[in-house]
Amino acid sequence: MQSVLDHQLLVVTGKGGVGKTTIAAALGLLAAGSGRNTIVVEVGDESRLPQLFGVTDTQPGVETRLTERLSSITIDPDRALLEWLQALGGRVSGRVLASSGTFQYFAAAAPGAKELVTMVKIWQLTRGPRKRGTRSGDYDLVVLDAPATGHALGMLGSPRTFGAIARIGPIAGQTRQLQELLESPSRSAYVAVALATEMAVTEALELQDGLQARLGRGLAAVVVNALLPRRFSTEELREITALEQAPQPRSAHDRAAHGADGRAAAATLAGAAERRAVSLAAAHAATAVHDRARFQHNQLARLRRRSFDVVGLPFVWGTGLDLAAVQGIAARLARAV
Repeated sequence: MQSVLDHQLLVVTGKGGVGKTTIAAALGLLAAGSGRNTIVVEVGDESRLPQLFGVTDTQPGVETRLTERLSSITIDPDRALLEWLQALGGRVSGRVLASSGTFQYFAAAAPGAKELVTMVKIWQLTRGPRKRGTRSGDYDLVVLDAPATGHALGMLGSPRTFGAIARIGPIAGQTRQLQELLESPSRSAYVAVALATEMAVTEALELQDGLQARLGRGLAAVVVNALLPRRFSTEELREITALEQAPQPRSAHDRAAHGADGRAAAATLAGAAERRAVSLAAAHAATAVHDRARFQHNQLARLRRRSFDVVGLPFVWGTGLDLAAVQGIAARLARAV
């Protein structure tokens, strides 16, 4: 069976906020650790991966070495479109072109142009040795940290859209080759990232349908983040429920009415009430975590009913994800991909 790492392009997407960048970084680390020269591509105007690796010397649109065999680059779609039009315009400066009405008109009148140019740049990274001056050389694997599902499907569908319009010239040639890359099971793979929530799992299912409709492809795997463990047996849950249903201690007034010393009774009852409150809080927390874990596993079952290769990752406890945590996630992914 071909690993998801044994491709030229690996696209990672899913609902926003589910941890796509973390998984893309972990897959990049895993690929680099297995000897593959790898680059992780972020789309937008912000570079997050270099910060994770403690690299501060970065430039927009320039490949940055993160560690041995692993690099990153950020592609800004607006900048990519401007550079492409500038190449077509010859010596016209970027400042003049960006401020011109023609550029603004073209960007507005050609929906999907930014997405196509972005995808062309990603395709160029998969093509092996390139011009001198690149900082990292050719790559065995390009990991695309794609935008959220809807935008990602728009990017992936842009070559077909523009290929139907531009039938000759350099654009036509590039879109054909890009389309071949995206449709080839031996050259590209698609991974969805989700949380075990109803909305995120539904979006993963919609991603599968969208890939099938646009590219005739399916998901190689679905990575489900932040899973809680199912810690309690049926018998343990009965004991927890018994704690929640235990009778309340008698009030100080009731104890005093039966002849107990007032101060001693108040102190005893205060201690009992405090212990009762702690027990109730622990029982409620345990029940809530169990119910949450059970709901998450029900969402996993939705994915498995579609015969997806589902990779579950446990919730990482901490104030934030650092490089060590991402390396731990990579180690877990190594067992599944």
